[in-house]
Amino acid sequence: MRIFVIAVALAIGATASHAQDISAGEKVFKRCLVCHVADKEINKVGPTLFRLNGRAAGTLASYKFSPAMIEAGKAGLVWDDKTLAQYLRDPKAMVKGTRMAFAGLKKDKEIADVIAYIDQFK
Repeated sequence: MRIFVIAVALAIGATASHAQDISAGEKVFKRCLVCHVADKEINKVGPTLFRLNGRAAGTLASYKFSPAMIEAGKAGLVWDDKTLAQYLRDPKAMVKGTRMAFAGLKKDKEIADVIAYIDQFK
């Protein structure tokens, strides 16, 4: 019984922690709002990030991507938490020739939090 109570407490804590990550990610995402939307299929200066997870880079029909992003998708770049984390750290290093002007996020926690925020809109 004691192990069960500990397991339930850990599960509840993990859920609460995830909620905090999404909330923190929403705050980090405010830096992205000038160019991106995550909760709707709306393109701005940059493409929508709605339902991003699993999408091949440069393939959203409603957005005109840079040739570099289109080529990255053709070469096999598919957005998931790992590839998005790498991209958010240094976009220009990952996709040379991307038009994204953002220099990147340097803190692992901010990257994880903003990904948790984006991931909720699957």
